[in-house]
Amino acid sequence: MSYFKWASDMVIDDGPIDQDHLHLVQLVNDLHSATSEGQGKEVVGQILDQLLAYTAEHLSREEQLMRAAGFPNLERHQQGHAKFIAQLHALKQRYDGGSLAVAAQLSAVLRDWLSLHIRRSDKELLAYLKQKSQR
Repeated sequence: MSYFKWASDMVIDDGPIDQDHLHLVQLVNDLHSATSEGQGKEVVGQILDQLLAYTAEHLSREEQLMRAAGFPNLERHQQGHAKFIAQLHALKQRYDGGSLAVAAQLSAVLRDWLSLHIRRSDKELLAYLKQKSQR
């Protein structure tokens, strides 16, 4: 049973954005499985590193799409993205410092944030793009 399930209301473009999201969902599930199964710090650390890097890459791609589309709320989204990345790095530092409980906390933070991010922020972008294409 998956920790984080993909749902139809999370579909944005049936393309690259959804592929990014699906990859992030899989990484969150991998992290949760690794921590639940008590896998070694090295395994969990590698998954955390992948999650942090891929999350940053994905958000950068989203911002490029927003910029190219003339999305009016780009700055607000950039601020939210930066705040989230900082939060992830702070949790990763705690994990690197020996706090094993942080990995489980991080999987919950990522799951909850990603779910809300897709269902709210990305849907806002989708609505803007649809409206723009109808002009």
